Amino acid sequence: MYLPAHQNLSTGVFMASPAKTKTGKRARSAAAAKSPNGASGAGSYSKEQMLEMFRQMYLIRQFEVACGENYAKGHIRGFLHLYIGQEATGVGALAPLAEQDYVVTHYRDHGHAIARGLDVNRSMAELFGRKTGLSKGKGGSMHLFDAAKRFMGGHAIVAGQMPLALGLAFAQKYQGTDGVTVCFFGDGSTNQGIYHETLNLAAVWNVPMLFFLENNGYGMGTSVERVRAGSPDFYTDAEKYGIEAVAVDGMDVLAVREAMEAAVKKLRAGGGPLFIEAKTFRYVGHSYADGQKYRSNDEIDEWRKRDPVETYPQMLVKHKIATQKEIVALRSDVDTQVAEAVKFAEESPQPDAGELFDDVYA
Repeated sequence: MYLPAHQNLSTGVFMASPAKTKTGKRARSAAAAKSPNGASGAGSYSKEQMLEMFRQMYLIRQFEVACGENYAKGHIRGFLHLYIGQEATGVGALAPLAEQDYVVTHYRDHGHAIARGLDVNRSMAELFGRKTGLSKGKGGSMHLFDAAKRFMGGHAIVAGQMPLALGLAFAQKYQGTDGVTVCFFGDGSTNQGIYHETLNLAAVWNVPMLFFLENNGYGMGTSVERVRAGSPDFYTDAEKYGIEAVAVDGMDVLAVREAMEAAVKKLRAGGGPLFIEAKTFRYVGHSYADGQKYRSNDEIDEWRKRDPVETYPQMLVKHKIATQKEIVALRSDVDTQVAEAVKFAEESPQPDAGELFDDVYA
């Protein structure tokens, strides 16, 4: 069962079926993922809202660039999974949420944390393992948390966040609130049994849960086409459980936001669960140490033509929503904010050894 585009969602939300290749498989490309009418919904938001979406996307990009630089310097330890390229998906998805809503996500969580409004200084300090971090330096890159923002992680186990999100959504229904729970996951999660178990129980219990799949085409270094039988599309999985689903252009922040606004409205009215698949792309490796030998530069270059951090501000200027001077000023402000976050993290103290077992529960 699907949300008909002409009834429930704005134009540009649904994906056209990707063209078949000579081998009969449906190719996944930047062109196939593009919204039919380009960036949609530009007239639906105020200038302030449009600029704020760009500010958040650029902030995520620069935050991630700074993370990569400081990882190379040895200031950030462990694994580092950057969100570079997927900014439009996270910003568009989280914009319609309210304070009472929960967000649960995977280990590529920096972008979601920033889009949800978590403190940038404390987020950077957490990556540096410092006492001033969101989790006092004990969580690190893959485990950003802020209970006050109802941002419940950052989870390193593939698909491990899904039953937690289900429990939160069940609690919201049990307590009679109008809150919703958004669970982000990647295409690699769909090969885990808990993915199907969670879809099933969410449908059986009719909870206000939104399954948000960020399909960047690769589970670590393995392309979707190598491990998924049939179509590379995932949103059709939900139909088997009676869950309404759509696919959206994840490189178009406005299309993602429109899809989310429609979904959140339906969820608050008791029409859950729902499923959104965003077709997106990461310009960097699975982790910072990934040499990306499994894909070509041509593929990356094709997707770079649709980089939302570049194309979105160009659209704002073209349609006279903002001036180039305003875009430059915004970028400058964000650059300063990120530099201050790095400085805050560098100057923050290391946790004391005596705090090792604080906040540990068993």
